Amino acid sequence: MDDARDETAERYADTAGRAVLETIRAYGVTTIFGIPGTHNLEFYRPLAELGIHAVTNRHEQGSGYGADGWAQQAGLPGVVITTSGPGLQNAMSAIGTAFCESRPLIVLSPGVPLGDEFRDVGTLHETKDASAMVGAIAEWSRRVTSAAEAVGAVHDAFELFRTGRPRPVHIEIPLDVLEAPADVPAAARAARPVPAPERGEAAAIRAAAELLAAAESPVIIAGGGATRAVREVAALAERLGAPVLTTLNGKGTLDERHPLSLGSNLRLAAAREVAESADVLVVLGSKLGEAELWAPRLAARGRVIRVDRSTAQVHRNLEANVGIVGDCAAVVGELLAALPDGERPTRDLAPARTAIADEIRAAAPDDVALAERIAEALPDDAIVAGDSSQIVYLALANVLRRSRPHSLLYTPTYATLGYGLPAAIGARVASPHRPVVAVLGDGALMFAVNELMTAVEQRLDLTVVCVDNGGYAEIKQNELDRGIRPIGVDLAQPDWPALATAFGATGVRVDDAEDLGDAIRDAIHAGGVRLVHIRQPRD
Repeated sequence: MDDARDETAERYADTAGRAVLETIRAYGVTTIFGIPGTHNLEFYRPLAELGIHAVTNRHEQGSGYGADGWAQQAGLPGVVITTSGPGLQNAMSAIGTAFCESRPLIVLSPGVPLGDEFRDVGTLHETKDASAMVGAIAEWSRRVTSAAEAVGAVHDAFELFRTGRPRPVHIEIPLDVLEAPADVPAAARAARPVPAPERGEAAAIRAAAELLAAAESPVIIAGGGATRAVREVAALAERLGAPVLTTLNGKGTLDERHPLSLGSNLRLAAAREVAESADVLVVLGSKLGEAELWAPRLAARGRVIRVDRSTAQVHRNLEANVGIVGDCAAVVGELLAALPDGERPTRDLAPARTAIADEIRAAAPDDVALAERIAEALPDDAIVAGDSSQIVYLALANVLRRSRPHSLLYTPTYATLGYGLPAAIGARVASPHRPVVAVLGDGALMFAVNELMTAVEQRLDLTVVCVDNGGYAEIKQNELDRGIRPIGVDLAQPDWPALATAFGATGVRVDDAEDLGDAIRDAIHAGGVRLVHIRQPRD
């Protein structure tokens, strides 16, 4: 038996699977998410030796969202390993999310052997065209034909993430290629040097600087593409005396306690009016999509400067007077160098803040009151993972103030249910020294409640706050607004604390909202996986 095992180990000592994972490890990735399956074992064989931690989720959708949460903290792409067929298909929602939210994600999967494409003979997990399936929603999907081609695809993925708009990619490796000797030299598996950040075209920088130098009421909008330009955005805001609004993906690019921050409130008319009334509006790394604005478009009345890595984004949804293609940090640095020295006086933002706060409370007063209790209970450095739940998008996203990017994990564009819990798990794995709290509704939690077992198995300190409104409350209201008698939206509920306990976590029920903050503080302090459940009044 030992001889047979030694022979097997020798046979699979350096496969294409190892070459791919060795290349990914060379770029600094230390964690993968996925589920081992019959066809993907040669992806798993080298992990321990390479020092890569494997997180086994209970569903591949959770793997994708866990990888997303990890990536936002690590500053590296998330990596998911699926098996062929249904395993890959289970990850499709996460791939779609990564595309819409511009998140770096690598999905590795085995495929049918070379020559067996489209045979339709009933082999295990047989799929008509897996690569085309994923390619329909990812940035790209490649079915490779050799280990060298697979390694090259990994390098191409990292080049995209470093220089372009980060979006998900999929590498399908035929089973016979995956398990065959790699024949890829060590030098080819090494990480390639980081390219210099792309700078803006000189004439565009001059034109933008001239507009800003003459501006009397400039405003900055920072999107997800600006999150690596924290210092530069703060410096530009202070130089111009310009208020800063962010998208939800850009939340925390400027510390939300900074005197010039107006938060991630673009969905509010009062906040949009600040941006629309600017004589010069600077948009950094955002497509200004309807899902972020909760309005068809931003009707800017002044001149518009846009900075983005993608040429296609520079004029999307809002025409730019000056469009600059380049890295946000590099371009803003160039703008600062071209502007006159000295900081302008800070504008009086009190009226705008009051209008924004009033609008937040008017839209959903009960949710806001509860969200404020949650926010007050959280440590300043806490990472909060939200879901597409009313407590998040109607309240917490607005009242929660974060001091750095990627401290609220959320999907404003794809708006999927089931994101928050697995994303929190990935974030905690990547940032074990920061408190992590998932806040979500009962409907969202039921989409991914199985991932409580993943969190327990990983021995994480993770607090989950479940705000229970009895089902799909927003959709219920949508039905009522259309004159439809509510159907399919009032959902039966488990005993949430008991369910958490069954998973090996600790569950508590809070009956009075006044006790919610203490329950959250106690859960964070106690450690382990803890679920805090509170019911909202139902009508």
